Amino acid sequence: HRHKVDESYLVGEGLDPVKAYLDIEGILKIAKRHGVDAVHPGYGFLSENPEFAERCEQEGIIFVGPNSRIIAQMGDKVAARECAGKAGLLLISGTERAVTLNEARKWCQKHGYPVMIKAAFGGGGRGMRIVRAKEEMAECYTQAKREAQSAFGRSDIFLEKLVEDAKHIEVQIIADHYGRVVHLYERDCSIQRRHQKVLEMAPCLNISEETREKICNYAVTFAEFIGYQNAGTVEFLVDNDWNPYFIEVNTRIQVEHTVTEMITGIDLVKTQLRIAAGSPLDSEEINIPSQDTVKRRGYAIQCRLTTEDPENNFIPDHGRIEFYQSPAGFGVRLDAGSAFVGAMITPYYDSLLVKVTSWSLRFEDVVPKMLRAIKEFRVRGVKTNLPFLENVLENKTFLAGNCTTAFIDIHPDLFKLKGRKDKAY
Repeated sequence: HRHKVDESYLVGEGLDPVKAYLDIEGILKIAKRHGVDAVHPGYGFLSENPEFAERCEQEGIIFVGPNSRIIAQMGDKVAARECAGKAGLLLISGTERAVTLNEARKWCQKHGYPVMIKAAFGGGGRGMRIVRAKEEMAECYTQAKREAQSAFGRSDIFLEKLVEDAKHIEVQIIADHYGRVVHLYERDCSIQRRHQKVLEMAPCLNISEETREKICNYAVTFAEFIGYQNAGTVEFLVDNDWNPYFIEVNTRIQVEHTVTEMITGIDLVKTQLRIAAGSPLDSEEINIPSQDTVKRRGYAIQCRLTTEDPENNFIPDHGRIEFYQSPAGFGVRLDAGSAFVGAMITPYYDSLLVKVTSWSLRFEDVVPKMLRAIKEFRVRGVKTNLPFLENVLENKTFLAGNCTTAFIDIHPDLFKLKGRKDKAY
């Protein structure tokens, strides 16, 4: 990103790579020294850190996102569940607070298995474990707690009953500072590995307009209830009877926001900046006077091209990119900040290399377009998940729009990779 900006400054000098990005006071010191009036946190590191948002507020710097109170409230998953219940949303049966191992065992004795252990202050699939029998509880609880502490600095754990074979559907919302909230429809994020998203699409296939309206209205209602501001996502698990159960709110722009932009024509990051500057949704700059003005057009798919080895449990790879060639053409979008010849892929950060998004008027056309784009990539020097993505796009269950969160687990054939097996494809 620093190659594309007018000015760039080193943060966290002398710190290790991760701590540098988490250096709140260092970032604010640079911002104040150079007259920065707003900070966009992106989607990672400090983007959902209420302390960072609060420090920005204290220093008179605009944090492009909701205020620190909302971030803190939604960052506590137990508190967010309680708030969603008060707003009238459906909740999965779960504990009302963080629990100890003994409390978790007692809750499961009463409510039964399987359950999902979840980090109370986390997201992105970290600090989560499925427990199907009491014999598994101690090990899974310890693993989830350790992972939560490492990823989020908080080890609090709570439980929810496991919703088997569910769809993971989320709704993009945007809200101004004057109480107006609109949704930008839903995204289907069901294709996941270890609770982390691999491929996303918009809109969701095989969903009735009645169910779509219910889920989207739930998201707007909840955003209005908590006084949300700026862009955010309300996430749901939808069971086989199309009951949408609230999971959480992501108080930031998301990796998969590209598919929403493609089907609505609304630039989400630009809208975030306009809202942060004080523009209402019905202003000339934003031009969304009402929900009726938000229209869907066509279908979009996003694939996350990562530097991971699908044949080795998706272990991240690192090294120097020796050759890089990307696809192009009508309806193909690339978000590729670190994908170029000579780029050093380090072990310190997320393995996401490129986001590729395809768009077309028909779902029957958008899939071949994405498949063609995936096949046109050439990356040498590091392993990637490209052959795995090819298999997903050619899978009959995927093509029928019937994917659930169990999709990868129940399709071992996805790991039968064709070609592209070494670092020289």
